[in-house]
Amino acid sequence: MQDTTEDQTVANESKSDMPTTYDPKAAEQKWYSYWTEGGYFRAGQRPDAQPYSIVIPPPNVTGMLHIGHALDFTLQDILIRTKRMQGFDTLWLPGTDHAGIATQTKVEQKLRQQGISRHDLGREKFLDQVWEWKEQYAETIHEQWAKMGLSLDYSRERFTLDDGLSKAVREVFVKLYKKGLIYRGKRIINWDPAARTALSDIEVEYKEVNGHLYHLRYPLKDGSGYITVATTRPETMLGDTAVAVHPEDDRYKDLIGKTLILPIIGREIPIIADDYVDKEFGSGAVKITPAHDPNDFEMGLRHNLPQINVMDESGTMNEEAGPYQGQDRSECRKAITADLKEQGVLISIEDHVHQVGHSERSGAVVEPYLSTQWFVKMKPLAEVAIDAQKDGKGVNFVPDRFEKIYLNWIENVRDWCISRQLWWGHRIPAWYSESTGELVVAHDEEEARRISGLDDLKQDEDVLDTWFSSALWPFSTLGWPDESSKDFERFYPNNVLVTGYDIIYFWVARMIFTAMEFTGEKPFADVLMHGLVRDSEGLKMSKSLGNGVDPLEVIEKYGADAMRYMISTSSTAGQDLRFRWERVEQARNFANKIWNASRFALMNLEGVTFEDIDITGELSTADRWILHRLNETSRDITRLMDSYEFGEIGRQLYNFIWDDLCDWYIEFAKLSLYGTNPAAKAKTQSVLAYTLDRTLRLIHPFMPFISEEIWQHLPHNGETITLAAWPEYDTALENTEAVAEMNLLMDVIRAVRNIRAEVNVPMSKKVELIVKASNAETLSIINRNDNYISRFCNTSSFEAGLNPETPDKVMSAVVTGAELLLPLSGLIDIEQEIARLEKEVQTLNNEVERVEKKLGNQGFVAKAPAKVIEEERAKQADYSAKREKVLARIAELRG
Repeated sequence: MQDTTEDQTVANESKSDMPTTYDPKAAEQKWYSYWTEGGYFRAGQRPDAQPYSIVIPPPNVTGMLHIGHALDFTLQDILIRTKRMQGFDTLWLPGTDHAGIATQTKVEQKLRQQGISRHDLGREKFLDQVWEWKEQYAETIHEQWAKMGLSLDYSRERFTLDDGLSKAVREVFVKLYKKGLIYRGKRIINWDPAARTALSDIEVEYKEVNGHLYHLRYPLKDGSGYITVATTRPETMLGDTAVAVHPEDDRYKDLIGKTLILPIIGREIPIIADDYVDKEFGSGAVKITPAHDPNDFEMGLRHNLPQINVMDESGTMNEEAGPYQGQDRSECRKAITADLKEQGVLISIEDHVHQVGHSERSGAVVEPYLSTQWFVKMKPLAEVAIDAQKDGKGVNFVPDRFEKIYLNWIENVRDWCISRQLWWGHRIPAWYSESTGELVVAHDEEEARRISGLDDLKQDEDVLDTWFSSALWPFSTLGWPDESSKDFERFYPNNVLVTGYDIIYFWVARMIFTAMEFTGEKPFADVLMHGLVRDSEGLKMSKSLGNGVDPLEVIEKYGADAMRYMISTSSTAGQDLRFRWERVEQARNFANKIWNASRFALMNLEGVTFEDIDITGELSTADRWILHRLNETSRDITRLMDSYEFGEIGRQLYNFIWDDLCDWYIEFAKLSLYGTNPAAKAKTQSVLAYTLDRTLRLIHPFMPFISEEIWQHLPHNGETITLAAWPEYDTALENTEAVAEMNLLMDVIRAVRNIRAEVNVPMSKKVELIVKASNAETLSIINRNDNYISRFCNTSSFEAGLNPETPDKVMSAVVTGAELLLPLSGLIDIEQEIARLEKEVQTLNNEVERVEKKLGNQGFVAKAPAKVIEEERAKQADYSAKREKVLARIAELRG
């Protein structure tokens, strides 16, 4: 660790100068600087410890982080901070993704505002612009990480286009190509006509669109009739090369092999038979357009059909479109519809709602497009990953239901189109001879020349899909393919991946099969899938709806700890989370409760040193109880942390801190702290200091800033709570006897307070209390803790016995092992109370009468909705029940 004078100054706060209120901004800036300058987040400083590693899902360098990132990163930080405190050699490796199409689109938009395009600049100067963009937004992301309090090892930060990761990408590409698992071919891909590039599946958003279904007549060449087909995209009919029917469809058996005339174009196309056709759907005949539909493409290969592409890369109709050449695809649809109608080919148009793919980045309607691209042959890679999963050697999915989703996708995986027509990204390591067209795949141009013996080589213009480099992230970030890398050797495989369920197919699956292929191991032991952060109504956050939440705005308003605690404990694994500002406010209030309780504790620990703390020897019931509850809570939270049950951890922390520590123990501790017994006071000070210290350690992964701020005021022998040992379960602190005693005492105090509330007697008024114990053991507990009962029940007199003398008129309550009796004479003025209750009876009589009158009105009952009538009947029952209770109470008072 670094050990500077400045660090020590910050770490040695005065124990008595805690402000009355907590200032999140000041604490966050101070402690994050202290942590990073002290090197407390760096891995490799515990060479003899067990390693634990997480690599961050790299955010795109396209803009600001959103609230979904805050959830993802906070969960990882909770895990890494806990493991660091548990003594592991922890690595949380940060990094960012170049995000090919997303980043290039942003920069091109910026250039368009300046009236220029990337083509005006040329590739090299355009890439200079993108690198400037990357540096700007990477810095913004760094600032946001710091604001969130993330304990990242910045010394190991990676970027998907840095030299090391680029080397890994080239190594994977070359090896897969040599194994025959990467090939270049002509296939149907997702095409963005606005960005003019191929897209990965994840970059296509399907939206429900109100469209039309066009029913068309294709005439037989011999003039004997026609076949009816239907399409949602009449402009693609210009590329039809067949009409297909099911081989067992009796309607068309005699037509198979005959020829149709394609309207408008006049091209002769065959009628073919294929099992793919659903004879029960529509007319049972489908038009086949191999260059504009993935299923038609496959059918075209089976039947050796021509592939006619009728559009260019911008979505404009080309020379194959005949009279529509030069028209945009949407213009062509209108024109061809009119022409088909005029020629009698268009039978009908019906409304049709269907899913249409849109480019996630440009918003353009995606075109299924026949194009020459680079592909990864997926089946052989997928089989290895599937076998590992089924043999029990695969990744552990949390929740486990996501394993089925993962297997379903990878078992039915299609070849992956990995080339993109962009300039920003990993350039494909393939070269072509400008004279012969010969293809050479190599790690670099020098190797390509050496292999081919050619000098006129030109590199492929395309770049790789962003997901290609992201798929290598768990091991490329640790130094692979250099297997002598110390980080790769020590921290691979990773322990856990934390990510949203929405990218299980596109990133998680790809990381698994690439890791299995290139490292022979799964990339991580566990994958924790969390849900999406939605708005308070359950809607997905989006710019168009304007319902997004900026995590920095939340931090500015309530502090990082409040945001972290709320967002990490408000849902269970795999479930979506609804963001509500009132929940953040509740978390802020919880932080303030911890602050105020700590201030009280520290005011009563003045002069106590770390060496003074001793929790052995004779302790009070409350001291022994709080140590047991702390110990129990530590055990449960550790178990829950290992199973990623953050919501339940939050509930247990809240209950322990708010109820056990603040509402009960600290109140009980005041008797010793303010008492005249110095030995009892010293023990309670020790227990209070010990309990607060361990409590802050438990809350630290969730609320790192406030826990550090308070902890530095406590007596301790460490530099930072970040490195303080995690509280471990200690059997010596088990004390079921103290728990039983405290449960009885708390039950007594609650019962007396409830009686007070029932008869409107304030806590400030002293009352008589008689405790009738059912056995000697209970009586012993009551007697040796009478100081607690007298103080917190505020008694004027207190008597306990197995059969104490009791007055005639009392208020009573029963708790386990005892009956509590409060004489009415010392509690209330009986006549005055009877008068009050009689007034209450009259009020309830009026309400019962009013409701009965309403329900007796036949006109109301006939016209009112059933729900309203049911509500009135519920009121009638409620008022009647209350009236009976008050009448019974009056009878009891009158004796």
